Amino acid sequence: MTEPHVLPTHTRRPAGRWLLALAASLALCTAVPAQSQSLNASADQTATIDALSRASAAVVGVRVTAADDARSIATLGKERAGSGVVIAKDGLILTIGYLMLEAQEIRIVTQDNKTLPAVAVGYDLATGFGLIRPLLPLQGVAPVEMGSQASVKDGEPLMAAVGSTDTNIEADVSMTRLVSKRAFSGSWEYHIDTALFTSPPVTAGNGNHSGAALFNQKGELLGIGSLLVMDAMGMNRRLPGNMFVPVDLLKPILAEMQQTGTSRLSIRPWLGLTSSDFSGRVQVLRVSDDSPAQKAGLKAGDVVLAVDGSKVVSLEAFYKKLWDRATPQEPVKLTVLQGADVNTVQVQPQDRMANLRKASGI
Repeated sequence: MTEPHVLPTHTRRPAGRWLLALAASLALCTAVPAQSQSLNASADQTATIDALSRASAAVVGVRVTAADDARSIATLGKERAGSGVVIAKDGLILTIGYLMLEAQEIRIVTQDNKTLPAVAVGYDLATGFGLIRPLLPLQGVAPVEMGSQASVKDGEPLMAAVGSTDTNIEADVSMTRLVSKRAFSGSWEYHIDTALFTSPPVTAGNGNHSGAALFNQKGELLGIGSLLVMDAMGMNRRLPGNMFVPVDLLKPILAEMQQTGTSRLSIRPWLGLTSSDFSGRVQVLRVSDDSPAQKAGLKAGDVVLAVDGSKVVSLEAFYKKLWDRATPQEPVKLTVLQGADVNTVQVQPQDRMANLRKASGI
């Protein structure tokens, strides 16, 4: 199991009043107006502050304790902390799924310093989204509206908001910009065709990007924070930033996730590999214990050359070929460079969703 590591939040810089941060952000959002346009500009700025204020108020802290026998503890830890955002009138909260993976206990920390118990509603392996719901009503919290990545352009100022996971610390916001929209392949057998990359990286909440909410200037939710990256711009250029999963991917599966706890696309083969994608090579970095890959004899350092005879030169090609099967358990033949030898290795995949311990509530 090699989902992204969750950053600890044991310490955190004291958050200033986030309204001041919103006001300061307007320097990014708008140019200094001409005198004849000052009244309109002032009205626009006020509207922007109001919209972002409402959006930020819907962000909550999320604290999770994984089950004692959770396999994900090896990479995610037993105690996890991040953020979520209210997306429905009944208190439904959207977060990043790896926070709540195999959760035994989930707690929500509201902005009025209340800690509420919550249950898992759904986890979608394909997108990485998670849904949770408080067991008690969220008083005075209005759900956010969902925007679309199609409406945001490179260079546009955005707001990333994190919730507090400590009742003694305020929620906080960071101003950032969209620097890239592109496909993303994760080393942990994960791929989405479009991800949002922003820079500078989230600094609020001690830099904890897990589940951070990304908003446009209308206060519409654009994405949920997943990773800290060093190449936000892409093109092999070093630029620290964050990767957000766009909410566009949630809209078609939201009802299904609430009804079934996942989506049909999440029922896919899992090998248990952590791999890198570099210069046309798919190289194995790590093999999960007791995984299909380990049972088949795959090891760190192996290079995957082909899947069922079809050449693969990227993680995206590797994953899409692997997932293009009638059933998750259908055997797969990998052509693998092992040392100086090229071998054909047959692997018996597992259904990843069946392999995971279900979080409390699903």
